[in-house]
Amino acid sequence: MKVYIGIDWSENKHDVCCMQEQGEVVLLLQIQHRMAGFRQLDQARQSLGVGREEVVIGLETAHNLLVDYLWDQGYEQIYVLPPSVVKSAQTRYRQSGAKDDRWDARLIADVLRTDQPRYAIWKPDLPLTRQIRAEVRFAMQLGREVVRDGNRLRSILLRYYPAALDAFPQLDSVVFLAFLQVYPTLPQAQALPFEQLKVFLHAHHHTQSRSWPKIYAGLHSDHPQSNLALDAAYAPLTVAQARILETLLRSRNECLARLGKLFLLHPDREIYDSLPKAGTLLAPALLSKLGDDRARYPTPAVLQAVAGTCPFTKRSGKHAHIHFRTACDRELRHIVQQWARLTLDVSPWAATYYHSVRPHCQTDNDAIRRLANRWLEVLWRVWRDRTPYDETFHLKQHVLRTQAR
Repeated sequence: MKVYIGIDWSENKHDVCCMQEQGEVVLLLQIQHRMAGFRQLDQARQSLGVGREEVVIGLETAHNLLVDYLWDQGYEQIYVLPPSVVKSAQTRYRQSGAKDDRWDARLIADVLRTDQPRYAIWKPDLPLTRQIRAEVRFAMQLGREVVRDGNRLRSILLRYYPAALDAFPQLDSVVFLAFLQVYPTLPQAQALPFEQLKVFLHAHHHTQSRSWPKIYAGLHSDHPQSNLALDAAYAPLTVAQARILETLLRSRNECLARLGKLFLLHPDREIYDSLPKAGTLLAPALLSKLGDDRARYPTPAVLQAVAGTCPFTKRSGKHAHIHFRTACDRELRHIVQQWARLTLDVSPWAATYYHSVRPHCQTDNDAIRRLANRWLEVLWRVWRDRTPYDETFHLKQHVLRTQAR
C-alpha cells in the first residue's frame, strides 16, 4: 500500500495528513518541531503498516530540519512543491477560499496523489554545495546591506561634510571609514597637514600613493562649510554609521574568503571557473543555484523558466500574448543577468547577440535578460556534460548551426 503524506510546515509545529491511493484520509496529526515530534511522524508511519519506501512525502520547502531528518531516516520519495502550485489548487475543493493548516496538509497529499508524475523527487546536494550556498546567500545579503548603509552615510555627509566625498569617492573603502571615525568634521580634516595625512593613509594600508595629493586636495576643495551646530549634530552619526559600514565590509570580505576556499574544493569548480567573467562571487552563486542533481533541470527550458529569463505565452482563439515571467527564482535571475552583463566585454558572440536584439527591446534590462536566457542554455549544456566552457568550440558550433538552417 502506498501512502501519501502532506506536511504543512511552520516554525514551531507541522500539520500532517496521510492519504491512501484512493484518496481516503487515514490519519491526521500535528507534530511539534522537536525531535520527539519528528519521531512521532515516523511512529505514525509504522502504525499504518507501510515501509519508508512506500511513503511519498510532499511539503513546500527543502530548507527545514524536518526534511533533513526524513532524508537521514531513509525517506527517499520526498517532493518539494512550489507554494504557487498549492495555492492554485485551493479551488479544487473549496470555492469559498476557506482554509487552515490541516486543510493545506490534506491538499498537498492529494496533489501528490493525483499529479505525482509532474514533479521531480527532491534530492539533497553535497554538504559542500550546501555550505557554499549558505556563504553565497550571506555574502549577497551583506552586499545589499553595504549598499544600504553606504547610501545612509552618503546622505549624512552631503548634509554637512561633502568634501569627504570629494576626497574619497568610494564609500566602501575601509580606509575612508577609518578616516571618518578619526576626522568626522571638515575643520578636523583640514587641520591635518599633508605629511600626517600620508602617515595615516600608510598606516591604514592605502597603497595607491599617487592618489594621496588628490585626497588632500579634495579635503580642501571649494565646498560650502557647515557651522559648529551642524558639525555637533551630524559628526556622531557619521562615526556610528562608519563603524557599522566598516563591520559589514570586513564581514563580507571574510565571507568571500571562506567562499573562495570552499569553491576550490568542489568537483564542479572547473565548469564554473571556465565561465567568462563569473568571478569570485557569481561562479559560486551559479553553482549553488544549479546544485549537484543533474535530474533537477532535465532540459535547458526548465532552467530558463525557473530563472525567469524566458517569457510565457497565453493563447486564446486568435489572440496570443507574451508575458514577462514573474513566478520564478528572482535571486537566480538577478545572478544570471549580472553575469550576462559582464560577459559583454569579453565574449564576442554575447556582444553580437546583445547589439542585435537591443534595437527591438524597450529597455536595456530586457536585452540583458534575453542574453541571460541564451547563456543559461550554454550553462545547462556544460553542467550536464560536466565539461568546462570553451568559447572557441561554442563559436564553431554556432557557425555550424547557422549554416544548417
